[in-house]
Amino acid sequence: MVGRCFAIGFTFCLGVAALRGQAPPQTAARVFPTFENITAKAGIDFHLDAGNAAEWVILESNSAGVIVIDYDNDGWPDLYFVNGSTIARLNAHEKSRGNRLYRNNHDGTFSDVTTRAGVAGTGAWGMGGCVGDVDNNGFDDIFVTNYGPDILYLNNGDGTFRDASASAGIQGGARWHTGCAFGDYDGDGDLDLYVSSYVQFNPASPLPAAPPADSAFGTNGKRVLYGPKAYTPTPHEFYENIGGGRFIDVSKKSGVANGGNPAQPGAGIGGNGFGVVWGDYDNDGDLDVFVANDETPNFLFRNNGNKTFTEVGAHAGVALAANGNVLASMGVDMADFDNDGRLDIVVTNFANEPTEMFHNNGDGTFIEISRRIGVPPSLLMGWGTQLADFDLDGQLDLVVANGHVLPSLDESSQRLLLAGYRQRLAMFQHLPTGMFRELGTTLRGPFLESHVSRGLAVADLNNDGQMDIVVANQDDPPSVLLNRGVPGNWALVKLRGTTSNRSAIGARVTARAAGRTQIREVKSGGSYLSQSDLRVHFGLGDATSVDELTIRWPSGRVQTERNVKANQIVEITER
Repeated sequence: MVGRCFAIGFTFCLGVAALRGQAPPQTAARVFPTFENITAKAGIDFHLDAGNAAEWVILESNSAGVIVIDYDNDGWPDLYFVNGSTIARLNAHEKSRGNRLYRNNHDGTFSDVTTRAGVAGTGAWGMGGCVGDVDNNGFDDIFVTNYGPDILYLNNGDGTFRDASASAGIQGGARWHTGCAFGDYDGDGDLDLYVSSYVQFNPASPLPAAPPADSAFGTNGKRVLYGPKAYTPTPHEFYENIGGGRFIDVSKKSGVANGGNPAQPGAGIGGNGFGVVWGDYDNDGDLDVFVANDETPNFLFRNNGNKTFTEVGAHAGVALAANGNVLASMGVDMADFDNDGRLDIVVTNFANEPTEMFHNNGDGTFIEISRRIGVPPSLLMGWGTQLADFDLDGQLDLVVANGHVLPSLDESSQRLLLAGYRQRLAMFQHLPTGMFRELGTTLRGPFLESHVSRGLAVADLNNDGQMDIVVANQDDPPSVLLNRGVPGNWALVKLRGTTSNRSAIGARVTARAAGRTQIREVKSGGSYLSQSDLRVHFGLGDATSVDELTIRWPSGRVQTERNVKANQIVEITER
């Protein structure tokens, strides 16, 4: 095919069909897998409470996330679902129905172990969470964000957890916290914690007294859901791990609460924060942080290497849309979607706004290319998202969970109209041309289902080398979608740090196989208030082995394994 190249900050080449907006030839892509919704037969009996859609209150439109964690270290991913509540319950000082932990039984089913494990939550309005071994005892811990005090569950290593929130110093008071992610920002072998905050909100007076004119998400007769512009944003928080399961608040000292300027005085700069993800976007060996902010500029905190950050979102080109507007940024991922050795950024947004695909130019800047690579705006409203290789071709595909923030209302009957409120998942297959193709309902099965979806995580739930999907749905059971597989080879890598943090969060893995080089990083957080499998996954196509598997540990050590056979779970310990 004849191609054409553009030089706009970087060289970008497309085939003629792609330039004309045509779908690349069907024969160019591998067969894409089908998925099966196994929620009910897997024994997962959970219902996400998310208020009352008829009330149209902002707190009731935003929860919640889902967490993947191998809490018992048996090599099989377990699932933790965070639960919301209702405004009525909050105002009556009643507890929520609680979070749920499901243990993977290795046979396609899960068992509810919440009570034994001691992780039902405090009864607050749950938002999301993240995973990491904060005390380096070899077992991953859970941090849960809430409207209200947050929770740190330390894993005892015997199938139970203990609530260490108060002693750890990271409860966060009565703020409305949303996203979180662990990462070792100072390279000392302990996991530090970024927590994003949303807005000031009072359930006793949930509607703003004097909202600005442009603060409504939508209107229908007299009904309005006021967006975040109607409320006051709150500064985000950053906690340094000082060992022994204890943290200190370094939000201002690090520059996080001051817009990336540690010397700036004042109470702090807020952003209506949602998704948070760590990643070494500038390839300098330390972890940086990207935060999706709803209707305020996104944050990209560049790690200065001296326990401070500089906020560079505007300079890097990821703070605003290409036209200079703020967008309703919600879900995030940071991964190398074009296999050029640099981490790119994905951000989901409101309906009719693009799912932004920020290409890393390699000079500290990004360029938004979603339309050029086949990811245009649509009527779908994106929340949780992940880049993962679902068809094992060595290229990352994109999945997005969708659902509106409010249903329509028939004013005459006062009936809620759910058309457009419940939405389907979107799956974008990454084609050999470099373009993405939205498969829509051609996947059938669970991709024909409609929900009000929020959090999304990916994991290989049955250890067959195929990446599965878990979605949190408001006022519904979750969707646990098993990937039924396609021909192709794979490698799944589980890392254990020794000098580095035991979860190996922040480690970069480079796989070279059959002339292709891919990178992955072990990530905490990401998506929308959710946590995916900490193991890193590579699709290898027809390659039957990985010629070279190189790990750059957070400690700075580099370790290489050669001639690693495909189609296995590879466990590697730092040495």
